[in-house]
Amino acid sequence: MAVIKPFKGVRPPKNIVSEVVSRPYDVLSSLEARLEAEGNEKSLYRIIKPEIDFEEMIDEHHPDVYDRAVENFNKFQEKGWLVQDPEEYYYVYAQTMNGKTQYGLVVCSHTEDYMNNRIKKHELTRRDKEEDRMKHVRVNNANIEPVFFAYPDNKELDDIVKSVIATPAEYDFTATDGVGHHFWVIKDKKVIKRITELFAAIPNLYIADGHHRSAAAALVGAEKAKQNPNHKGDEEYNFFMAVCFPDTQLNIIDYNRLVKDLNGLSTAEFLKKLEEHFTVEPKGTEITPPTGLHNFSIYVDGKCYSLTAKAGTYDDNDPIGVLDVTISSKYILDEILGIKDLRSDKRVDFVGGIRGLGELKKRVDSGEMKVALALYPVTMKQLMDIADTGNIMPPKTTWFEPKLRSGLVIHKLD
Repeated sequence: MAVIKPFKGVRPPKNIVSEVVSRPYDVLSSLEARLEAEGNEKSLYRIIKPEIDFEEMIDEHHPDVYDRAVENFNKFQEKGWLVQDPEEYYYVYAQTMNGKTQYGLVVCSHTEDYMNNRIKKHELTRRDKEEDRMKHVRVNNANIEPVFFAYPDNKELDDIVKSVIATPAEYDFTATDGVGHHFWVIKDKKVIKRITELFAAIPNLYIADGHHRSAAAALVGAEKAKQNPNHKGDEEYNFFMAVCFPDTQLNIIDYNRLVKDLNGLSTAEFLKKLEEHFTVEPKGTEITPPTGLHNFSIYVDGKCYSLTAKAGTYDDNDPIGVLDVTISSKYILDEILGIKDLRSDKRVDFVGGIRGLGELKKRVDSGEMKVALALYPVTMKQLMDIADTGNIMPPKTTWFEPKLRSGLVIHKLD
């Protein structure tokens, strides 16, 4: 069962919400955050990317940077830019992109559910990134940014959300990227109780986005439990903030690859080697999207080629072996281009599909990269099947859009 609870959210007043909220810390560089926050002292970047308050050469992991995060978090509360709700509430957070709206419930999940794998993962985490977020949670004693969960669609929860969104929204604005953000506060105690009960009947939640934030929050909660001689298990530090969406409302978009060189091969030799495991068809000078599962697009030397994986390169009965990212990693990146470790090899880069195929073409045409590989996106069903079987997806497999806006609500650990 999924253990959740309401919480006393720390939120911006509605008249300044669009000034406070920001993109997540891990989707932009320090320079991009610096530019976005320029002239705006209320920007959440001053808490989640506080290096922007220093000279550009400072290490973002310097102790002074973490100290500045705390200083700014306190300042935001003192100035009334962030205010804590008087009672424990749930919240509804909706996002609209390209005419489609998805509705999530903002809750606090139990750290034990993460540790016991009732909150299921599909990606490995890196210890250095975990430690960075753990420091951020520790020093602020808060989950400043939520994680992004999916849950199996539930009609009664859908009906509750529909009744909530029929009332005026607390926040309703469109960000500079054109994504609409809508936010409601659930104060009715009977509704809050029923949401808790319904989640208790859901066997598992699934991390869609935010594996490092989830791990960091759970590990800090475990640290605090060990440090408390009177630990009972219901303390606020045992919970971390998540936005939970029905799986049927979510779409995963493509996550593509760029490689700096052809591993000593000429273009003709590279294309010839591809023919061993793929049917290769020329498609002209514009990069075109893959047409379906087991179809890929390659762009090299100003030309696009469609690749269709031959029988024997995949296993439809294996949740990992069926993935196009597995096929491409094995038969293109590893076998031909010599890229053995996607997490560490500097010759490969990854581009979320939100940037479009034009980004791939531009970087190859500029000479920065030699070849682009466009993949067909995985499905939510594939993600959940992999998590349910205890498997882990290859690196850089999923890209969710729209991203959660940070700063709409914050969870304190005390």
